[in-house]
Amino acid sequence: MTAKEIRELSSEEIAEHIRDEQEQLTLLRFQHEIADLQNPMVLRDKRRLIGRLSTILNSRKSEELTN
Repeated sequence: MTAKEIRELSSEEIAEHIRDEQEQLTLLRFQHEIADLQNPMVLRDKRRLIGRLSTILNSRKSEELTN
């Protein structure tokens, strides 16, 4: 999901995506501890997506406060 696609979503949808991605990341971390993941780069991709979602959501919130 690119930043452009994220910006097209509403704030509620972004918050929902953050929750979903965090849950998936938790499960992936658990699986990685028990047995090796086939592609451990998925963990990095999930973290970066969560960061991207959070950054855009926080920028929207700060814009709302300044307006």
